[in-house]
Amino acid sequence: MTKTIGSRDWRRQALLWHFLLWTTAAAQTRYSIPEELKRGSAVGNVAKDLALGLSEIFERKLRVASEAGKQYFSVDAGKGELLVSDRIDREALCGQSASCVLPLQVVVENPLHLHRIEVDIQDVNDNAPRFLKSEHVIEIAESTVVGVNFPLQSAEDPDVGTNTVKTYTLSKDECFTLKVKDVDDGRKMPELVLNKSLDREKKAVHNLILTAMDGGNPVKSGTSKIRIKVLDVNDNVPSFENKLYKIAVQENSPNGSFVMTMKATDVDDGPNGEIEYSLGIHAPPSVLALFHIDPVSGDILLKNNLDHEQQSSYRLDISAKDKGLPKMEGHCSVQVDVLDVNDNAPEILLTSKPSSIPEDATVGTVVALLSVRDPDSGKNGEVTLHLPKKLPFLLKPSFSNNYALVTSGALDRERVSEYEIEVTATDSGSPPLSSRRSVAVSVGDVNDNPPVFSQSSYNVYLKENDVAGAILLSVSAGDPDAGQNAKVSYSLLESKAAEAPAASSYVYVNSENGSIYSMRSFDYEKVKVFEVGVEAKDRGSPSLSGNATVHVFILDQNDNAPAVIYPSPHAASHLRAPRSAKAGHLLTKVTAVDADSGHNAWISYKVAEATDASLFALSLYTGEVRTKRAVSEHDDSSQRLIVAVEDDGEPVRSATVTLSILLEDAVSEPASEPLGRDSPSEPREKGGGGGGRITLYLIVSLASVSVLSLLTLLALAVKCARSGAARCSGVGRTRCERDGKPDGNLHIQLNADGPIKYVEVLGGDVMSQSHSFRSCMSPVSEYSDFTLLKPSSTADFKEVIGVLDASLPDSAWTFESQQVSRRFALPTTTACGALAARRAHFHNVSLPQLVICCR
Repeated sequence: MTKTIGSRDWRRQALLWHFLLWTTAAAQTRYSIPEELKRGSAVGNVAKDLALGLSEIFERKLRVASEAGKQYFSVDAGKGELLVSDRIDREALCGQSASCVLPLQVVVENPLHLHRIEVDIQDVNDNAPRFLKSEHVIEIAESTVVGVNFPLQSAEDPDVGTNTVKTYTLSKDECFTLKVKDVDDGRKMPELVLNKSLDREKKAVHNLILTAMDGGNPVKSGTSKIRIKVLDVNDNVPSFENKLYKIAVQENSPNGSFVMTMKATDVDDGPNGEIEYSLGIHAPPSVLALFHIDPVSGDILLKNNLDHEQQSSYRLDISAKDKGLPKMEGHCSVQVDVLDVNDNAPEILLTSKPSSIPEDATVGTVVALLSVRDPDSGKNGEVTLHLPKKLPFLLKPSFSNNYALVTSGALDRERVSEYEIEVTATDSGSPPLSSRRSVAVSVGDVNDNPPVFSQSSYNVYLKENDVAGAILLSVSAGDPDAGQNAKVSYSLLESKAAEAPAASSYVYVNSENGSIYSMRSFDYEKVKVFEVGVEAKDRGSPSLSGNATVHVFILDQNDNAPAVIYPSPHAASHLRAPRSAKAGHLLTKVTAVDADSGHNAWISYKVAEATDASLFALSLYTGEVRTKRAVSEHDDSSQRLIVAVEDDGEPVRSATVTLSILLEDAVSEPASEPLGRDSPSEPREKGGGGGGRITLYLIVSLASVSVLSLLTLLALAVKCARSGAARCSGVGRTRCERDGKPDGNLHIQLNADGPIKYVEVLGGDVMSQSHSFRSCMSPVSEYSDFTLLKPSSTADFKEVIGVLDASLPDSAWTFESQQVSRRFALPTTTACGALAARRAHFHNVSLPQLVICCR
């Protein structure tokens, strides 16, 4: 039902449309999508592009209307996205037009605004070439001369561009070949060429296959059968004066408009000379839908509206066929050019998206590349661009409607960090049409901030013997700059000290994320701590950097078993003890060391096996072997004792040593020698003297031992008093304490003839309590000192210095180098205990003595 609008209603609508046009948004939004996109696919964010908040979608009742009539799109009210709501077939919408644009109207209320959106539908190769007829019958007289061409049915492919028909092929036949002709509108026209004279009596019918292929990827094709009947009649074909006619028609010509009249002649008489006109049997649907030819007069008329932008030229194949038997047919072509009128506004395209430009960019710096196009032609397609005034930018033309947006003045990021540049395009048509596009340009900062680590130094604790490749830690540095100026890469800084090992031999740093990995397995006994410098460098130009230090502390693991120093575990140890020995008699002392530190080096001694467990006792921590009771004449003269030495690590590691003890009626001196001697002393042979000499010797020895022990105890008491010890106790063993905590232990063993045979010192702090070692008293010392014998090498001696450096504050020890000995003066037994950690190196090599003076 059609409703007529009165004059008053018409005025209201005119005012409404005037208001809508007056409030229409200045910028036009354009989206580009491929055809056949799935329903629900997002085309673009309309709300964002129109600068509308999500809440405004409901409040302002945003809606989309299609100018094409059918609603292909809808708006997601939750996200503001333009969604595909129906199947979009480009061929159905735009045919074979090079450009296919769906205009949409976006209406928002409160206040009322009308926005125009264009959706460019891009072609995909979704159609194969297709012939209108699966079989084409051609009648050819056998008298037709060689070389005559017969137009064949051309295939139609709704796709455009490279996806349309590109070539034809023909099945093999001795009489016919295929010729593909390029017409002015870019189409391919197949023609059948008679290559050899026909002979109806030999072969009356020729069956051929015509194949059309497009230029898509993958290639699609279509076929048509050609059935050629050889006729034996008529010798004149209707002919046109020209093979090609050209005519121009304006695109706004109304339906039924006259185009031109076609005229063909046939010299035959009667029905053979009567001509009927028709469009070629291979005319595409687009031609059949727009043009009509009168079969008698040959007048060509318009059947529908033309559109220059959809197709600017049409080629009509005209057939003139007589009424003879067989019918003869003549052909010509008419090229109809569609003249343009100014019905399209210019379109601004952004060839390259603008990137952030630094604020110190020079005048003339290219910001973005733009191009403009207008589907119209001639003056209607000539476009000029304009920018708003008072902006530090201008448009510099390059070639063929291409422009460069360049800076024309100084930029100040602190004043304006982003520009919205509105470009206006206006054509030269009558009346002129225009369009606008906004270009966003952001101003970037220069690289003036170096990367800064979250910490200036990092501490990492790593267990020794960990596998190489373990991650130690990840460092991170931040850079307040933006873009490449803020992208940070990490690298190691090599130490400038000549003696320091290369950091790259210890660790590796991931340049992207700052993760630091170990390059090797570490041994605490060789490396206890090292530091690595890490550099963070940005990618600015010039690049800036920051540094941090990573301290790696190696944690000791119980990877060394105790080593028995005395008696030697590699040779049988034969000890002699007198049968007159009483309970508590010291037979020998088992001494062992452990290269580990801390609890892993705390050593304990246990009896693993004994001939008579009731006869001997073993000190748990000192390794002293004493008699539990007095030796009787009923005890076996040969005793065997296996001592197990264990550390306090996890898991526990151990070693064993076997002692062979011979009980004799008289032993002149102890059967074993301590570690302080280079080799065990041989037992003294019983002299031939009488009992008086032995008694006198024993008296002198006991007196000497007593006097020396008393002097030693006095010296230790004075030392304890100096160091603030509260109490000293023990006979033959002194333990000094300070503030209720043990400060050091001293074990003394005397030779039978009086002099001190060896002294054992255990440090008072936690570290040194786990390390005991033997030393000989220096006979020339003026301090309360002791001497460590046999450092293994000069390198080990340097290592001792390193231990002192790591264990004591600066200037807390002194060093004196002599030709015969090297002397360290240490303030406390803590330093002595620190040296004990390296005691395993001071064995079995004869070098100058190392004297440690514990004040």
